[in-house]
Amino acid sequence: MSNTWSDRFDQGLHPAIEQFNASIGFDIQLLQEDLDGSIAHVRMLGECGVISPDESLQIEKALEEIRSEELSGTFVPDLNDEDVHFAVERRLIAKIGKLGKKLHTGRSRNDQVGVDIRLWLRRQIDLLDKQLESFQKILLSKAEENLYVLIPGYTHLQRAQPLSLAHHLLAYVEMLQRDRERLVDVRKRVNICPLGSAALAGTSVPIDRRKTSEMLGFDDVYSNSLDAVSDRDFAIEFNSASALIMIHLSRLADEVILWATEEFAFVRLTDRCATGSSLMPQKKNPDVPELVRGKCGRVFGHLQSLLTMMKGLPLAYNKDFQEDKEALFDVVKTTHNCINAMTILMDEGLEFCTERLSVAVESDFSNATDVADYLARKGVPFREAYQMVGSLVKRCINERILLRDLTLEQWQELSPCFQNDIYDSILPRAVVASRTSEGGTAFSRVKEQLNFWKNRFDL
Repeated sequence: MSNTWSDRFDQGLHPAIEQFNASIGFDIQLLQEDLDGSIAHVRMLGECGVISPDESLQIEKALEEIRSEELSGTFVPDLNDEDVHFAVERRLIAKIGKLGKKLHTGRSRNDQVGVDIRLWLRRQIDLLDKQLESFQKILLSKAEENLYVLIPGYTHLQRAQPLSLAHHLLAYVEMLQRDRERLVDVRKRVNICPLGSAALAGTSVPIDRRKTSEMLGFDDVYSNSLDAVSDRDFAIEFNSASALIMIHLSRLADEVILWATEEFAFVRLTDRCATGSSLMPQKKNPDVPELVRGKCGRVFGHLQSLLTMMKGLPLAYNKDFQEDKEALFDVVKTTHNCINAMTILMDEGLEFCTERLSVAVESDFSNATDVADYLARKGVPFREAYQMVGSLVKRCINERILLRDLTLEQWQELSPCFQNDIYDSILPRAVVASRTSEGGTAFSRVKEQLNFWKNRFDL
């Protein structure tokens, strides 16, 4: 192939424009998928009689040889190849001569790249799902270890009510499950085959699109050729799902960063996932969760770039679509790396300071709601009880004591409903145990959820 383009062109590209136009520097990542798509395509051409069965076998054999060359490091495309598709075709023709020129019969690079990116993304989605499941299992294990460990619960980053630490960790298991469900849903729309739509209008070559779709493991084919070559909704959907994964990772990362401060001291960072300071020898820094929190910006930014790329494109294919790959490649890499890092962090990188957590839940007014609930059970209207307890908390703050420090006489000054059982009612463990509504933090309810997830994961 001395020339990439038809004889309509008299001159080659300006060297700077050739470099600007080329995508081989990054779309070489799609080589295996490009070979898979080409092998399915050439098999179909042979089965449909577009080329002879012998020609089909020769081309397929040569394509598999190119795969082996790539794996051994002897196939190294360069700028002259422009993109991964031409790189494969050039090498094929170099290997088997004129016969290699028949590979591109009945297809365009427009539907070819659409197949490649879908095959690649489908595989990445499956890998991400496995990673998320592994992370869920680590969180589940940590939750099971800490069922009866209490941790302050917060709203507005102010102490609210005590929780089972297991309940807190299981909240992230739920988030990750939604992430997995979104990936499954996105995968359905990734797994539609555009091959055979050619440049934009289909082809007059008597091909069988269903054959290639089936060989490549797609669920269906696009029913409109224009839509097939110009659809990047699946890429935006995937990026959006990845952005939500990153949000969930970042929320947990931010909590770990807070918990590791001396002010909180809820966790200790192990040497496995912490770094030091080049100046201050006493420092142990939470670099892993900080990096995860920071890398959200990359994934969010790529989502915005894909949305912006698509917003004004007329049908059908436009060169703008070349910009989808680097964004998707980086989103996948970043998300993979962050899930892996957070999995290691939660498994090996921190230890919960149970004594400190115990002190924390016993030294605040997060049991105030339980006092109001106590009065409500005695027949006092809740809103009235709420106001009464608010005034009592104010008194305790002024006197620098906690609710547990009040004498029974002081309780009964507020209401004769109070009896000695109030003291047991406001113990942190009793407070947690009382939250028995479905989905609550009561130990009995958390046990149910632990068993649910263990059964789901066959643990």
